[in-house]
Amino acid sequence: MENVDLIINARWLVPVDQANQVLEHHSVVINDGRIVDLIPQQQATEKYHAALSHDFEQHCVMPGLINSHTHSPMSLFRGLADDLPLMTWLNEHIWPAEKRFVSDAFVEAGSELAIAEMLRGGTTCFNDMYFFPEATARVAEQSGIRACIGMIVIDFPTNWASSVADYFHKGQQLHDHYRLHPRITTAYAPHAPYTVSDEPLSSLIMNAEELDIPIHMHIHETAGEVSQSVEQFGIRPLERLKDLGLLSPRLNAVHMTQLTEQEIEWCAESGVNVTHCPESNLKLASGFCPVAQLNAQGINVAIGTDGAASNNDLDMFAEMKQTALLAKAVAQDASAVPAHTALEMATINGAKTLGIDDITGSLEIGKAADLIAVDLSNVETQPIYDVVSQLVYATGRDSVTDVWVDGKHLLNNRQLTTLNPAQIIHNSQLWAEKIRQAD
Repeated sequence: MENVDLIINARWLVPVDQANQVLEHHSVVINDGRIVDLIPQQQATEKYHAALSHDFEQHCVMPGLINSHTHSPMSLFRGLADDLPLMTWLNEHIWPAEKRFVSDAFVEAGSELAIAEMLRGGTTCFNDMYFFPEATARVAEQSGIRACIGMIVIDFPTNWASSVADYFHKGQQLHDHYRLHPRITTAYAPHAPYTVSDEPLSSLIMNAEELDIPIHMHIHETAGEVSQSVEQFGIRPLERLKDLGLLSPRLNAVHMTQLTEQEIEWCAESGVNVTHCPESNLKLASGFCPVAQLNAQGINVAIGTDGAASNNDLDMFAEMKQTALLAKAVAQDASAVPAHTALEMATINGAKTLGIDDITGSLEIGKAADLIAVDLSNVETQPIYDVVSQLVYATGRDSVTDVWVDGKHLLNNRQLTTLNPAQIIHNSQLWAEKIRQAD
């Protein structure tokens, strides 16, 4: 018998592979943090001897969810300025609060809060965009989660950087520090077309090619953004970015609620990835991403939560359900974005967006053991005719009992193993008191 580190036995196994399989009474065999086999349980007991095993007789085991767009430290602003349009929310509330409070310590506390929430909700990888990214990376490294950390670029000075050159310099330092890390990667993160001018965009396009990393940017989030670009540049934002050479498989275009058929064709032709943030877009009344049209054109569409300040949670199970339901309403087609498509958007499509689909996003031999166990035994998920349908339409994040990243058990029977929830809550409350007193 072959010795391995871990065997996870499950009632159902959903690999999220090309065959759209649901495997019953199967095992995931793990060694050195990698998946070495997906095999019926009886065969696993005959072929492998595991140092540790887990039996999930009422659970579905599936890939960990990938949050393809968030601002994790903004969890400390959760509920600060609700029920406002995007630009009012930003200009009158969020940006002033950031100027006053954002620091390495703020970002560390906010990232701990966000990562704890994400792990408890079954997210094993997130793509972040925020200031002091070295603090978020530090927390991600310590917690054991997988992360793509954004190297912010924006035209104006902030608490983190004093100039465009300073943003590039600090971003390069971040990249150099983590370039060989097994779980932490980096991406250029220019904020949006209306906050980043042509020259820095041209520079980061060249740098991204040289470093072979993605580019992560808010694009066409609102109708106001589009009209502002037409007024300033004479063209819509996406056309401006196209003329600069930004449209490519490196680009993760976030939101994309305002799209013409021509713009969808440009995205399809250039291989652009789109990240859909349905709950944030709904809350800020930003518009509707035409997900069904994008899928029909073969565009890779992933799912993100956005930050908890505009959502107000980091719940990828809720985003999956919202994605499927909203797409049907927008397309006026009940078959638009079926459950398995929504599940792919929250897993393997996110991995493709971040350029790590050879590492994670599905349960396949050779990939990292990034997986979650979801309890389907409760009243709310009965009866079970279609496991994937239950996961998308009937299951909440509180049904996630266990989480592994690289084979490390980060959530064990709902208990975090690398983070201290009591201390995180205490720190969050201290920050909330500071912010409340200054408001």
